[in-house]
Amino acid sequence: MSGRGIKKARSRPSEPGANSGPAGHVPVLLSSVLEALQPKNGEIYVDGTFGAGGYSRAILDAADCQLIAIDCDPVAAFTACAFTKEYGDRFSFIPGRFGDLQELIKAHGVSHVDGVVLDVGVSSMQIDDPARGFSFAHDGPLDMRMSCRGLSAADVVNQYSQADIARIIAALGEERRARVIARAIVSERENKPITTTLQLADLVTSVIGRRPGAAKHPATRSFQALRIYVNRELEELARGLAAIEQLLSPGGRAVIVSFHSLEDRIVKQFFNNRAIPKSRPSRHLPDSEEDDQFKPSFTLVNKRTITPSREEQSENPRARSSRLRAATRLDAPAFAFSLDELKIPRTPDPDARIF
Repeated sequence: MSGRGIKKARSRPSEPGANSGPAGHVPVLLSSVLEALQPKNGEIYVDGTFGAGGYSRAILDAADCQLIAIDCDPVAAFTACAFTKEYGDRFSFIPGRFGDLQELIKAHGVSHVDGVVLDVGVSSMQIDDPARGFSFAHDGPLDMRMSCRGLSAADVVNQYSQADIARIIAALGEERRARVIARAIVSERENKPITTTLQLADLVTSVIGRRPGAAKHPATRSFQALRIYVNRELEELARGLAAIEQLLSPGGRAVIVSFHSLEDRIVKQFFNNRAIPKSRPSRHLPDSEEDDQFKPSFTLVNKRTITPSREEQSENPRARSSRLRAATRLDAPAFAFSLDELKIPRTPDPDARIF
């Protein structure tokens, strides 16, 4: 463990995981997260997706440790205020995106940490607030911005070309009927702008239909695609993983919870690339310091993804699609990083859009 500006932790006895978040918030795979992370007294941990604070509370209650929480959602800052009062100098909150994890943590005066947990994707408090525009369960503005800033989902569906909309829905929603949906969106917006969640959900349903008794709403994949695109979630995840590799001390653990195949694929690829030694150009070359670049930087904690038990799925339906992967940092240098290695789907660059 290393870091300056961190005061000695104060003990606060409590049952690990008890009272793990605001009413109605149930952190998924909580016991598995704690088992993988293994919080210890005197160490420093990062919750890169603070949200309602479920994992943060469980970690702080499991050990006499320090925890730094990060979240780009302004609403999370209000929850963090209550944590500061409860945990004192054991808890710190930094507003920001976890893709900027390395810069944020170092600006906080900490050079390395002993563990990082990420709960990737949209949070329960975001889904449950109709005003945030993430869900079609209740009508609300078609927004979907986690940070409440920048490009919104309404901007995409009302201003992007039909080809670009189809590309986004196909690549990030894995929706087979993306072209049909995009065509319907462009046709609809010629009559009136698409500004609400139910307006878009009803439009998608009218185009592709809904089978009686189907568990999944027809618009699920389209909403997922727009949310991922607006928040650049896959690029954010990749940058966050690279930052974790730089920040973790040897022996430190990374614990990542994801909720769909695109996210899980990136996490699996990242850890696998770094857990398998690279081949040297020639075994006949003499040993040198450059050999470090061929050594693995992580070892896998779980070779197979961890999923919730039937009991947890029954108690918390939102946990059904969750998957956990974890890895332990070794003492080899961090690998050179490129987004291309993770095969993130290509979509239009939102920063290059001119309306």
